[in-house]
Order: sequence, then structure tokens, then C-alpha cells
Amino acid sequence: MADKDDPKTALRRYLRATRDDLIWKLDGLSEREVRLPRTPTGTNLLGIIKHCLNVEAGYFGPTFGRAFPNPEELVSDAEQQADPQADWYAREDETKDGLIDLYRRVGAFADETIALLPLDTPGEVPWWPENDATTLHRVIAHVLYDLARHAGHADILREQHDGAVGWERENSGLPDGQDWPAYVDKLTALADRFH
Repeated sequence: MADKDDPKTALRRYLRATRDDLIWKLDGLSEREVRLPRTPTGTNLLGIIKHCLNVEAGYFGPTFGRAFPNPEELVSDAEQQADPQADWYAREDETKDGLIDLYRRVGAFADETIALLPLDTPGEVPWWPENDATTLHRVIAHVLYDLARHAGHADILREQHDGAVGWERENSGLPDGQDWPAYVDKLTALADRFH
């Protein structure tokens, strides 16, 4: 068993937790609800999942000379060139359950890369300017940063949809018994003092 204070163990734990939290934001929602654009740029909950799984497959695959076992399930370079947003929405033939399953398999693939390689393993990210050299440690930090930003997006989209809040399934991080309408009124009144 790896030491919980070991940097690789800690990074992998946070990466897994962020994946789980992203998937949790889709719990109980219909196909329509997870696909529905919720911002002026079309951001939707299922699209966030699809984007994140493609991010992980890319960074923990080609960067270190590995290939995801079923590359046809991922957004191809040709698809991305034809539609720069191809990894931000589910096609009609893709389903919520199917993309969640794919994300879990991509997560297992990413975890395998992390388990196999030391943190200082060199890699090259083909899509970074000048094909920058990097290390597994930097890639894990980069992917965790990217996924955490998208988890924040998912938090807000889900709260706006049905009021479901929280940064973890078991812990919302919010105070119990809060009068949210009164709190929002208070903040609105405070903001209205500024012009």
C-alpha cells in the first residue's frame, strides 16, 4: 500500500476524486438535461464529461507513448479540425451512460499510466507549442488543474439547473440551515451600493 503522503499517491487521489465529482454532477438527470446548453457558449454537463475524458486520454496516452485501447471512442484529430467544439458535446449516437462508462475506462487508463511511470518520467505533449518536453508530475498537475476548473463549471451549471450543490457527494461544504434567499438579498443590496 502506497504511503498517503507520497506525492504520486496524493495527486492520483485528487485526480480520482475530481473525476468522481464530475460524474456525480450528472446523477439523476435525463439525457436532455445533461445535454442542454446552459451558457451562451453552449457549455453543458455531458459536454464537460466528454471534454475531460478526451483531455485525460490525450495527456496520459500519447504524451508518454501510450495509446488508449479503443481510440475510435475518442474525438479524433480530424473531428476536432472539422468541428473545434467536437469534444464539448455528445453526438446523437452517444449517451450519458456510455460517456460515463468511457470516462471511467479512460480514468483507469490514466491511473495505469501514473502507476507505471515515475513522476520524473519525461514526455512530450504533441499539441503544446514547440512540442514541449514535460514530466509525468507536471502533466498530472496540469490535468488536475484543468479538471478542477471544469468541475467548478459543473458545480454552477448543476446548481442553476435544480439547486443541487456541493463540491463532494458526501459534503456540500455549505452551512446547514442557511436562509439562501435572504443571503442573496443581502449580497444584492451590498452590490447595489456600488455603481
